Amino acid sequence: LTEQALEAAGVAPQVIARPEAVNGMAPFAHADATVIKLHGDYKDLGTRNTPEELSDYPEEWTTLLRQVFDEYGLVISGWSGDWDTALVDALEGTPNRRYPLYWDSRSSKGATAKSILGNRRGLFIQSAGADEMFGDLLASIDALERLSQPPLTTAMAVARLKRYLPDPVHRIDLHDLVMDAAKVVSARIAEQPVSVSSLDAARIQDIYEQHLEASTPLIHMLITGIWHDADGTHDRLWTDVLQRLIDAGTAPLSSATSGLDTARLWPALLAMTAMGVAAVRRDRERLIIRLSTDPHGRARMGTAEPTSAAQLLHPNRLLEKSWVDAMPRWGEGHPGWIYPASHLLKADIRPYFENLIPLDADYTATFHGYEYRLGLIQENRGDGLRGYRAMSGEYVGETGWSWEDRDVPFAELAFREAAERSQEWPWADFLDGDDLDQTLINHREVLKHYRGRW
Repeated sequence: LTEQALEAAGVAPQVIARPEAVNGMAPFAHADATVIKLHGDYKDLGTRNTPEELSDYPEEWTTLLRQVFDEYGLVISGWSGDWDTALVDALEGTPNRRYPLYWDSRSSKGATAKSILGNRRGLFIQSAGADEMFGDLLASIDALERLSQPPLTTAMAVARLKRYLPDPVHRIDLHDLVMDAAKVVSARIAEQPVSVSSLDAARIQDIYEQHLEASTPLIHMLITGIWHDADGTHDRLWTDVLQRLIDAGTAPLSSATSGLDTARLWPALLAMTAMGVAAVRRDRERLIIRLSTDPHGRARMGTAEPTSAAQLLHPNRLLEKSWVDAMPRWGEGHPGWIYPASHLLKADIRPYFENLIPLDADYTATFHGYEYRLGLIQENRGDGLRGYRAMSGEYVGETGWSWEDRDVPFAELAFREAAERSQEWPWADFLDGDDLDQTLINHREVLKHYRGRW
């Protein structure tokens, strides 16, 4: 059973079941694990069972045991020491006390065990049995390992996320890993100044860039998680992260300089957009709807009625056109963007997808697909907010319309194509019985008003 357990964990042990095999064994330090069967293998007729057979060991066994007891510590479970005379003699005859000895309380109650513990300054481990003891031991080692680890780099965090993602045993570890990254971003949001006497576009850009830098590790993790979480097992985690960022960005304020209240929601908007783009690319339509409708928050310095993420994080609400156009990042003499909020988001999210979506044309089409879907949600789930209908954006710019029918945006055509290849299309359920085809046709009329001329 020990061998099978090791193999199941991906460890190939060397097994020493006969004294004559000792001379040919690999050194302990060079083996992944070593299993020593002092009493033989059940498949071998030379097993030791009776008190007489257990009273004396061949010289090979004795030499090997002395090496083990001298060079390693011991964790003993389920052995009383009452019958294995030769093993007790070998243990007591080893003078070195460099390494500790631990013995589970259940099997160490006898006189022999107490004598060994006393001679070797051993310690009891309170435990009802091996299952509990080794389970607790593993949990303690894991906890110590996490405490001793250096701060995670983004690459390390992403690598760990990939390892945790498919393993249900690490579900809590995955949650803690991602949420710890979200806590860092939330702390930075709380540190953002909300009252500035002289606020200009350069200062706004600086604040936005600081949020972007702080959010980068988390955004990489969210994109990677959604990219590889094909069946949506962890969708609740992704929406919980967004809710955490929204909560941080809508903490109640008594006063704020205009523009700095909504700047606190920039990390949440970045995260939702990055996750939405990844979801479009991976045909995760239901997740897009959940991200837009499940998390809620209060606008106006935390005082308004709760509203969904689709409306609360509406790019045209959060990103003031004049501020974005005046940012120094565009260079002097820049005439301004037709859709500044859309352009800023598309530019800042692009670096996160350089490896996953290498071609700019593919990234642009995917980003526009997300904008179209978000606009569809905003138009059909207004949450009672006035003035914020479907978002405008570069997806409905002059080049965003079909050449065959100038009244149909390319994003709608791609949306319909995705519906045809999907085995589960959740948008009909989202519309709650409304005719999807007619809804898309009606939606064109809204988008026509946003068509810009380059």
